[in-house]
Amino acid sequence: MHALVTGAAGFLGRAIVQQLCARGARVRGLVRRDDPTLKAWGVECVVGDIRDRQAVLAACQGIDTVFHTAAVAGIWGPWRHFYETNVLGTQHVLEACLKAGVRRLIFTSSPSVTFAGRDQCGVDESAPYPRHWLAHYPHTKALAEQLVLKANCPPTLLTCALRPHLIWGPGDPHLIPRLLERARRGRLWQVGDGKNRIDAVYRDNAAAAHLAAADALTPTSPACGRAYFISNGEPVLCWSWIGEILHRAGMPPVRRQIGLWPAYWMAAACEGIWTCLRRPGEPPMTRFLAAQLGTSHYFDIRAACRDLGYRPLISMEEGMRRLQPWLEAQARSGK
Repeated sequence: MHALVTGAAGFLGRAIVQQLCARGARVRGLVRRDDPTLKAWGVECVVGDIRDRQAVLAACQGIDTVFHTAAVAGIWGPWRHFYETNVLGTQHVLEACLKAGVRRLIFTSSPSVTFAGRDQCGVDESAPYPRHWLAHYPHTKALAEQLVLKANCPPTLLTCALRPHLIWGPGDPHLIPRLLERARRGRLWQVGDGKNRIDAVYRDNAAAAHLAAADALTPTSPACGRAYFISNGEPVLCWSWIGEILHRAGMPPVRRQIGLWPAYWMAAACEGIWTCLRRPGEPPMTRFLAAQLGTSHYFDIRAACRDLGYRPLISMEEGMRRLQPWLEAQARSGK
């Protein structure tokens, strides 16, 4: 395999690169700046932005498989910020794949593309896209996912999309640091009654799912043109899991609580204030965040197991054990 990983320096992208290198694949990474660690692994780094059509085309030359992980994530920000990277950037990747003769494209999507603010209990890939969106991130990821799936054209270009849910593990730059920072500032409130269950996926499992998808993509595979939920397959109580992370980081438990709907309407008011007054940064609560924290969202991953041969090898318990030293280091550094 001669693979390109967009967003190769990111949390998931780096794990995909590691696993590709371990298999002896030739790896090229599209990165926004030089990365000495990737180069030390023997990765060819191409510096460029996913929004630059020519940079993406150059990165795809001579490649047979693309793992497109580069994206803008977040719960707040202007539409253009998300659209240019998540949608236009994906269009550039598709155009480059077709021009450069790339055979396989694995797109990193998100389960939030089906989230409408209500409980999702064991749903499978038949879950529809919502008619109304609570944030620009899931909206733009859904648009990009649809572009990728429609572009599937055996045998010229084989595509599929993976929807890993709450990727976590040592080195996480997003999920866990945000939890710890909110807890330190006294801004972490339990939303709802604490009985909501969620899925998550350990980073190495999410990366392995991408490699499994690449292996499975053949012209006759049922994976062609399809999206798949990816998780550890072990739903946990959301607030018990958060409590364990805080405990392992040496921090006190969450003591304050607010109902889901009061949190939702408070978040709507915050969004209105931030929008009208054009306040910098993000509001303390958004409707998307309130709904994510207060509802259940876990998924049926049997299709990924059946069609891709995906198997989550690192359990939630083992993942937490591996997370412990990193959490302790984060606590010592105050990050």
